[in-house]
Amino acid sequence: MEVIVFLVPLALALGLLGLAGFLWSLKTGQYEDLDGAAWRAIADDEPLPPQPAKAAQSTERG
Repeated sequence: MEVIVFLVPLALALGLLGLAGFLWSLKTGQYEDLDGAAWRAIADDEPLPPQPAKAAQSTERG
């Protein structure tokens, strides 16, 4: 029963620490661009291979 004297304040302190961290993340803009972060994670950063000149000309005409 004596351990509750330590556990209750510890639980409250950890809860307040988590709340402070969440409020800090809101204030610094961590949740502003969720879609951009998702697309950057799956984006293909490799450059495209060069297109042959004939293929580029045939698509312009047709």
